[in-house]
Amino acid sequence: MKLNTRFNYQKSQSSMVSGSRIYDINGEKLPSVTTILRATESEEKKESLRLWRRKIGDTAADEIMKKSSTRGTKMHKHLEEYLIGQTKMDLGSDDSYIMSQKIINESLKIKLSEVWGSEVNLFYPKKYAGTADAIGVYDGMESILDFKQSNKTKRKEWITDYFYQVAAYSLAHNYIHKTNITQGVILICTPPPLLEFQEFVIKNEELANYQHLFIDKVRQYNKLINHVL
Repeated sequence: MKLNTRFNYQKSQSSMVSGSRIYDINGEKLPSVTTILRATESEEKKESLRLWRRKIGDTAADEIMKKSSTRGTKMHKHLEEYLIGQTKMDLGSDDSYIMSQKIINESLKIKLSEVWGSEVNLFYPKKYAGTADAIGVYDGMESILDFKQSNKTKRKEWITDYFYQVAAYSLAHNYIHKTNITQGVILICTPPPLLEFQEFVIKNEELANYQHLFIDKVRQYNKLINHVL
């Protein structure tokens, strides 16, 4: 794997405003990709979350979400260190480290030949911004990579938001850096003892379709915001 710093990724500041993440880039305040997705999610998805919380109770739901968030943050940090060549000492039985090693050994070491950036800010002027987990050449194609932790095995139809994310980042990268990213890669790992690794890939026409769908969500988000204002 080669680290190729061919692009100058712009630094930006982000902040939480009324529960939504906003990026400040070149004096322009842009909503994050996740903010747009959360604001435009379907009523069916919202109801599914409400039913889950009602079933197990708010306290248990909050604890599960907090634990998952902490584990996911640590896993992302381990993977970032690996990608930029600053891997720390073996952390033994730490779940997040074990999960990151699973992703590295079963995917990154095998298929990621070139890294352009890790945890880098991307933006599309006047539309949105966000932070991509990794960008580079994966399985021979220019790609956006997204790392996820999950408490259970996923099915493709359950993770459309993940596809929207890589579509949004690829669209922004191609626009700003004049690249031809045509592949989005989702790498998921569950914690021990299951410790299952999954790879989901969308490319070419399928990725382009998600790009168009995400722009529709940007329009929907702007209408919602303008209505509120």
